[in-house]
Amino acid sequence: MLAAVETWGETVGIAEACRVLSVPRSSVYRARHPPRPSAPRPQPEQALSAAEQAQIRQVLNSERFCDRAPRTVYATLLDEGVYYCHWRTMYRILTAHAEVQERRPQRRHPRRAQPNLCARAPNQVWSWDITYLPGPACFYYLYTIIDIYSRYVPGWMIAAREAGKLAEKLIADTCAKQAVPAQQLTLHSDRGSAMRSKVVHELLQKLSVAQSYSRPGTPTDNPYSEGQFKTLKYGPTYPGHFASLAAAQEWAHEFFHWYNEEHYHTGLALLTPTTVHHGQAEQVQAHRQQVLAAAYAAHPERFARGRPTPAALPQEVWINQPQSKPETITMAAESVPSEPQAVAPASPEPSPDADEPLAVRKQTPFSGDEMNTLHLKFELELCQSP
Repeated sequence: MLAAVETWGETVGIAEACRVLSVPRSSVYRARHPPRPSAPRPQPEQALSAAEQAQIRQVLNSERFCDRAPRTVYATLLDEGVYYCHWRTMYRILTAHAEVQERRPQRRHPRRAQPNLCARAPNQVWSWDITYLPGPACFYYLYTIIDIYSRYVPGWMIAAREAGKLAEKLIADTCAKQAVPAQQLTLHSDRGSAMRSKVVHELLQKLSVAQSYSRPGTPTDNPYSEGQFKTLKYGPTYPGHFASLAAAQEWAHEFFHWYNEEHYHTGLALLTPTTVHHGQAEQVQAHRQQVLAAAYAAHPERFARGRPTPAALPQEVWINQPQSKPETITMAAESVPSEPQAVAPASPEPSPDADEPLAVRKQTPFSGDEMNTLHLKFELELCQSP
C-alpha cells in the first residue's frame, strides 16, 4: 500500500493519494526516513574504573560498614582522611548490583479473602454495625442489624458504651424474635472489637449462625449497614445532637418505624422493607400493575415505550458479587473444498494499521488489474473534486 502511495503520489500528490487509499501521511514520511539507532553514550573521562567500583563496593559491604548508610560511610571515611567518591556515587554502585533495599525482614500482612455473600430471601444474610450518636459531652452507641435482602431492620439498640455483652443480647433477642432456624443465617460485620468478641462468637456457634467479616480497612465490604447509617444521619429529622440517652432512643424508635414501614426503598423497586420482609411484595406489585394498566387504557399515547409495568424486585442481593467470567467463543474451522473453485473470491487488502510498525507490514506488489482499478478510482475522485 505504501508503494502504491509513492507511485500515485508522483501524479496526484502524496496528500491526495493518502486520502484515497486511507493511509496516514505520517506513515509515508516515516517510511522514507526511518529512525536512526542512537549512538552509544561515551564513557566520561572522570568515571570510576571497574576496579575502583569493585573496591568501593567491597568497602560498603565490609563487616564494618554493611549496616550503615552510604552517607554515614562517606562521612566516616572523610573524617579518617579517605575519599573514594561522593555518597551519591556509592548509591549508584549499590543500585547497579541490586543492593539498595531494606535489609531487615518486613512484616507483610496476609491477603484477606473477599467476602461473597448472596441472599435470595429474608433472614438469610444480616449485616450489623455500630455508629456514634453525639450526646452531651459524650457519645451514644447505636447497634443496628439490617437484612440485606429486604433492607428491614429487625433489631436495634442504643447504649452508653460499646461492648460484646450488649451485642450478644441484641443478636440473641433479634434471632428469637425473627424465629431464625439453625444453619440458615449468615451474620456479616466489620472487624470491630464488639464484632470479634468471644461472647458473640460463642453465641453464634450456639445458634448455628455463620459469621462473616469485612476485610480490614474496606468499608465497601459492609455496604448495607453503611448506607443505612447515611440515610439515618442525612435525613431531615436527624437532630445532630441528643440531650440524653432517652431522647436518642425516642428518636431512633420513630426513625426505624418510618424506615421499615413507610420508606419506599429504591433498591427494592420502591417497596417498603416491611412489605418485602413479610412476603407481601407480589400483592403490592399486582395492585400496581392494575393501576398502570388502567392508566395505559385511558391514555395509551402518553406511554411512548408501550404498556407500563412496575419495576421488578431483585431476585438476589449480593455483598461483593463475583464477576462473571467472559464467555469462551469457539470458532468453527472453515471447511476446505475438495475440488478447486473455478473463480476464487478476491479478498480485500486489509488497511494498514497506523500503530503497526512499518517494518513488519506486508508489502504486496500490485498486479495490472489492481493498478487499473486504482487508476479508475483516482479518476473518479479527481472528477468529483473541485
